[in-house]
Amino acid sequence: MSKGIRVKPSKPASLFGMIVGIVFVFIGLFVVIPSAGLFGIFWTLIAVGITGFQAYNFFGDKSVASWEIDIDTGANAETNNQSTSVSGDFETKLRKLNRLKEDGLITEEEFQKKREEILREKW
Repeated sequence: MSKGIRVKPSKPASLFGMIVGIVFVFIGLFVVIPSAGLFGIFWTLIAVGITGFQAYNFFGDKSVASWEIDIDTGANAETNNQSTSVSGDFETKLRKLNRLKEDGLITEEEFQKKREEILREKW
């Protein structure tokens, strides 16, 4: 069983990328387009895209992941630490259920019913 982790750039890294992107946009507008023509337009569009991506990551609450890591939890670890994984699964189920209730996707009645089912599984 594998678990995916999304790695997002930090705010300072996004700010730095945005500033460098702005510099490259100006270089494209005032140096590369006048001297290289069509290549300059391509250069500037790429710089605008990179700057926009970094600005989205810097100003937005949800940033775009730069890359993802898949971690293989392995079957051996699961059998050796079965009590840990059972309590981890138990906790995960309860947290997911609580999120569904907080997001308004299920009613309080549905929440209580499912919560009791999960508690019965635990004991």
